[in-house]
Amino acid sequence: MAQEFKGIFPALVTPMTAEEEIDIQTLTDFVNYQIENGVHGLIPLGSTGEYYALSDAERESVVKTTIEAADGRVPVVPGANAGSTRDVIRFAQQAESLGSAGVLLPAPYYSLPTDDELFEHFKAVNDAISIPIMLYNYPGRTGVDMTPDLIDRLADLANVKYVKESTGDATRVTEVIRRSGDRIKVFCGCDTLALESFMMGAVGWVSGVINILPAQHVGLFRLALEENDLDAARDAYFELLPLLALMESGKYTQQVKAGCGLMGKLVGPPRGPLKPPSSEEIAVLNETLQRLQEG
Repeated sequence: MAQEFKGIFPALVTPMTAEEEIDIQTLTDFVNYQIENGVHGLIPLGSTGEYYALSDAERESVVKTTIEAADGRVPVVPGANAGSTRDVIRFAQQAESLGSAGVLLPAPYYSLPTDDELFEHFKAVNDAISIPIMLYNYPGRTGVDMTPDLIDRLADLANVKYVKESTGDATRVTEVIRRSGDRIKVFCGCDTLALESFMMGAVGWVSGVINILPAQHVGLFRLALEENDLDAARDAYFELLPLLALMESGKYTQQVKAGCGLMGKLVGPPRGPLKPPSSEEIAVLNETLQRLQEG
């Protein structure tokens, strides 16, 4: 039986050298750091992992390194997105062959498939692998909105078990759970709706900001869903919100990498065309982090 996913899953950064080459040793160390701080799973090659900027060989290396570093301690659920169904199947099968616990699948980008085309796409991937699929609904990145109607159809596929909901619409979590909650579990994918999503029944949170402050995210999850201490969870959430709102305001991947550096975890720059934040932006980020740490 497949392992059930729940809890805090960082959308891992892909560490790079100053020359924008993948830094395998730093990735290994960073995976250990995340696990030591209590995260419940790992998602390499998501949006924050810059999968779109990596070669096929680099993508394989990132997945393999993450799985080897995790060493079975937590599930690894790589992103397997691409522009065509054929390539998504190839990446998903590769993830399974390397030992991944599941795969994260957004809608293919740029081509703007219809709902019927999306259903056939996900069905083809579902039929090609035997590990769980976490759908990833992020129309702001893909240009395609996977509506509750479509997710309800996809939930009938044998391997579609989860959805990361990232529209920023709080009613989406409620509607997906109302319609499909006995067949599919929801992970929050919008940082500024995390506690609200937990209260409506989300079982976890996938976020890039977790890279910066893993222990604080794990603590919030524990208070909200393991200890059911809403007052303490709300206080912890309010402390995190200024940072979460800053990240959601733009330059997400760039600021996550800069934030890791400010916390002493040097993960290098993003790969072009993205550029590191300006000195003024880093100063604002640093001030926000310092206020959060001072409590």
